[in-house]
Amino acid sequence: METLEERLARLARDEISLVPYDSWWPELFRRERDHLRACLPAELLGRIEHFGSTAIPGLAAKPIIDLLVEVTDLEATQVRIVPILEAQGYDYLWRPAISVDDGLPFYAWFIKRDDAGARTHHIHMVESHFTQWDSLIFRDYLLTHPGIAQEYQELKLQLAAAHPNDREAYTVGKSEFIGRVMLAASRS
Repeated sequence: METLEERLARLARDEISLVPYDSWWPELFRRERDHLRACLPAELLGRIEHFGSTAIPGLAAKPIIDLLVEVTDLEATQVRIVPILEAQGYDYLWRPAISVDDGLPFYAWFIKRDDAGARTHHIHMVESHFTQWDSLIFRDYLLTHPGIAQEYQELKLQLAAAHPNDREAYTVGKSEFIGRVMLAASRS
Protein backbone atom coordinates (compact mmCIF):
# COMPACT_ATOMS: atom_id res chain seq x y z
CA MET A 1 0.00 0.00 0.00
CA GLU A 2 1.35 3.41 -0.99
CA THR A 3 1.90 5.85 1.88
CA LEU A 4 0.75 9.47 1.66
CA GLU A 5 4.36 10.61 1.27
CA GLU A 6 4.95 8.11 -1.56
CA ARG A 7 1.74 9.11 -3.31
CA LEU A 8 2.56 12.83 -3.06
CA ALA A 9 6.08 12.14 -4.35
CA ARG A 10 4.67 10.19 -7.32
CA LEU A 11 2.21 12.96 -8.15
CA ALA A 12 5.00 15.53 -7.85
CA ARG A 13 6.89 13.78 -10.66
CA ASP A 14 4.08 14.29 -13.20
CA GLU A 15 5.25 16.31 -16.17
CA ILE A 16 4.98 20.09 -15.99
CA SER A 17 3.69 21.21 -19.33
CA LEU A 18 2.69 24.85 -19.75
CA VAL A 19 0.42 25.84 -22.62
CA PRO A 20 -0.73 29.23 -23.89
CA TYR A 21 -3.83 30.70 -22.25
CA ASP A 22 -7.07 29.08 -23.44
CA SER A 23 -10.19 31.26 -23.41
CA TRP A 24 -12.18 28.06 -22.69
CA TRP A 25 -10.72 27.76 -19.16
CA PRO A 26 -13.27 30.05 -17.43
CA GLU A 27 -16.07 27.95 -18.92
CA LEU A 28 -14.42 24.74 -17.71
CA PHE A 29 -14.30 26.29 -14.23
CA ARG A 30 -18.00 27.27 -14.39
CA ARG A 31 -19.02 23.78 -15.52
CA GLU A 32 -17.07 22.09 -12.74
CA ARG A 33 -18.37 24.55 -10.14
CA ASP A 34 -21.93 23.87 -11.27
CA HIS A 35 -21.32 20.12 -11.27
CA LEU A 36 -20.02 20.24 -7.69
CA ARG A 37 -22.97 22.33 -6.55
CA ALA A 38 -25.37 19.87 -8.22
CA CYS A 39 -23.92 16.63 -6.80
CA LEU A 40 -22.58 17.59 -3.36
CA PRO A 41 -24.45 18.39 -0.12
CA ALA A 42 -25.29 22.11 -0.34
CA GLU A 43 -25.06 22.60 3.43
CA LEU A 44 -21.36 21.67 3.33
CA LEU A 45 -20.42 24.07 0.53
CA GLY A 46 -19.62 27.77 0.65
CA ARG A 47 -17.91 29.80 -2.02
CA ILE A 48 -16.18 28.20 -4.98
CA GLU A 49 -13.41 30.19 -6.64
CA HIS A 50 -11.30 29.77 -9.77
CA PHE A 51 -7.68 30.41 -8.86
CA GLY A 52 -4.23 29.62 -10.15
CA SER A 53 -2.82 30.57 -13.52
CA THR A 54 -5.82 29.36 -15.55
CA ALA A 55 -7.81 32.13 -13.83
CA ILE A 56 -5.58 34.86 -15.32
CA PRO A 57 -6.48 35.77 -18.93
CA GLY A 58 -3.44 35.67 -21.18
CA LEU A 59 -1.24 33.71 -18.77
CA ALA A 60 0.38 30.44 -19.87
CA ALA A 61 -0.44 27.63 -17.47
CA LYS A 62 -0.59 23.93 -16.87
CA PRO A 63 -3.98 23.11 -18.45
CA ILE A 64 -5.48 22.17 -15.09
CA ILE A 65 -8.34 24.19 -13.63
CA ASP A 66 -7.82 24.92 -9.93
CA LEU A 67 -10.94 25.30 -7.79
CA LEU A 68 -10.84 26.53 -4.20
CA VAL A 69 -13.94 25.20 -2.45
CA GLU A 70 -15.03 26.36 0.96
CA VAL A 71 -16.46 23.56 3.08
CA THR A 72 -18.07 24.07 6.45
CA ASP A 73 -16.57 20.94 8.02
CA LEU A 74 -13.61 18.89 6.77
CA GLU A 75 -14.57 15.84 8.81
CA ALA A 76 -18.03 15.86 7.23
CA THR A 77 -16.32 16.36 3.86
CA GLN A 78 -14.40 13.10 4.36
CA VAL A 79 -17.58 11.24 5.23
CA ARG A 80 -20.10 12.81 2.84
CA ILE A 81 -18.23 14.34 -0.12
CA VAL A 82 -15.26 12.03 -0.66
CA PRO A 83 -17.40 8.94 -1.47
CA ILE A 84 -19.45 10.90 -4.02
CA LEU A 85 -16.44 12.24 -5.92
CA GLU A 86 -14.46 9.00 -5.70
CA ALA A 87 -17.47 7.15 -7.17
CA GLN A 88 -17.26 9.60 -10.09
CA GLY A 89 -13.59 8.74 -10.67
CA TYR A 90 -11.85 11.63 -8.90
CA ASP A 91 -8.56 10.85 -7.17
CA TYR A 92 -8.67 11.87 -3.51
CA LEU A 93 -5.91 12.76 -1.07
CA TRP A 94 -6.13 13.93 2.51
CA ARG A 95 -3.30 16.35 1.87
CA PRO A 96 -1.15 18.53 4.11
CA ALA A 97 -1.55 22.25 3.47
CA ILE A 98 2.12 22.66 2.48
CA SER A 99 4.17 19.58 3.31
CA VAL A 100 3.82 16.59 5.57
CA ASP A 101 6.47 17.94 7.95
CA ASP A 102 5.32 21.54 8.49
CA GLY A 103 2.54 20.78 10.98
CA LEU A 104 -0.07 22.68 8.99
CA PRO A 105 -3.60 21.31 8.75
CA PHE A 106 -4.64 18.74 6.20
CA TYR A 107 -7.36 19.33 3.63
CA ALA A 108 -9.32 17.42 1.00
CA TRP A 109 -7.72 17.50 -2.47
CA PHE A 110 -9.20 15.93 -5.57
CA ILE A 111 -7.80 15.37 -9.04
CA LYS A 112 -10.21 15.04 -11.94
CA ARG A 113 -8.82 13.39 -15.07
CA ASP A 114 -9.96 13.07 -18.66
CA ASP A 115 -10.50 9.75 -20.43
CA ALA A 116 -6.79 9.59 -21.32
CA GLY A 117 -5.79 10.01 -17.65
CA ALA A 118 -4.53 13.59 -17.95
CA ARG A 119 -5.32 15.94 -15.08
CA THR A 120 -8.07 18.43 -15.92
CA HIS A 121 -9.03 19.86 -12.51
CA HIS A 122 -7.56 20.20 -9.03
CA ILE A 123 -10.17 20.74 -6.34
CA HIS A 124 -8.90 22.09 -3.02
CA MET A 125 -11.52 21.81 -0.26
CA VAL A 126 -10.71 23.88 2.80
CA GLU A 127 -12.51 25.61 5.63
CA SER A 128 -12.90 29.39 5.60
CA HIS A 129 -9.93 30.06 7.92
CA PHE A 130 -7.31 28.17 5.85
CA THR A 131 -4.44 30.16 4.35
CA GLN A 132 -5.21 28.87 0.84
CA TRP A 133 -7.71 31.74 0.57
CA ASP A 134 -4.72 34.11 0.39
CA SER A 135 -4.11 32.77 -3.12
CA LEU A 136 -7.09 34.88 -4.21
CA ILE A 137 -5.11 38.00 -3.25
CA PHE A 138 -2.34 36.85 -5.61
CA ARG A 139 -4.87 36.06 -8.36
CA ASP A 140 -6.57 39.43 -8.02
CA TYR A 141 -3.26 41.31 -8.03
CA LEU A 142 -2.20 39.62 -11.27
CA LEU A 143 -5.59 40.39 -12.80
CA THR A 144 -5.07 44.11 -12.16
CA HIS A 145 -1.32 44.22 -12.92
CA PRO A 146 -0.74 42.67 -16.36
CA GLY A 147 2.97 43.55 -16.37
CA ILE A 148 3.50 41.57 -13.18
CA ALA A 149 1.44 38.72 -14.65
CA GLN A 150 3.79 38.72 -17.66
CA GLU A 151 6.84 38.53 -15.35
CA TYR A 152 5.21 35.61 -13.56
CA GLN A 153 4.62 33.84 -16.86
CA GLU A 154 8.26 34.25 -17.87
CA LEU A 155 9.40 32.81 -14.53
CA LYS A 156 7.02 29.86 -14.85
CA LEU A 157 8.25 29.09 -18.36
CA GLN A 158 11.88 29.13 -17.16
CA LEU A 159 11.08 26.89 -14.19
CA ALA A 160 9.06 24.43 -16.27
CA ALA A 161 11.97 24.11 -18.70
CA ALA A 162 14.44 23.63 -15.84
CA HIS A 163 12.27 21.20 -13.81
CA PRO A 164 9.97 19.36 -16.25
CA ASN A 165 9.28 16.46 -13.86
CA ASP A 166 9.76 18.07 -10.48
CA ARG A 167 6.64 19.89 -9.33
CA GLU A 168 8.19 20.63 -5.95
CA ALA A 169 11.20 22.44 -7.47
CA TYR A 170 8.86 24.25 -9.86
CA THR A 171 6.68 25.39 -6.96
CA VAL A 172 9.60 26.36 -4.72
CA GLY A 173 11.08 28.33 -7.61
CA LYS A 174 7.97 30.50 -7.73
CA SER A 175 7.80 31.17 -3.99
CA GLU A 176 10.06 34.25 -3.82
CA PHE A 177 8.17 35.93 -6.66
CA ILE A 178 4.82 35.10 -5.08
CA GLY A 179 6.05 36.46 -1.74
CA ARG A 180 7.06 39.76 -3.36
CA VAL A 181 3.68 40.05 -5.09
CA MET A 182 1.82 39.28 -1.86
CA LEU A 183 3.81 41.98 -0.09
CA ALA A 184 3.02 44.49 -2.87
CA ALA A 185 -0.65 43.49 -2.72
CA SER A 186 -0.75 44.05 1.04
CA ARG A 187 0.62 47.57 0.54
CA SER A 188 -1.88 48.56 -2.14
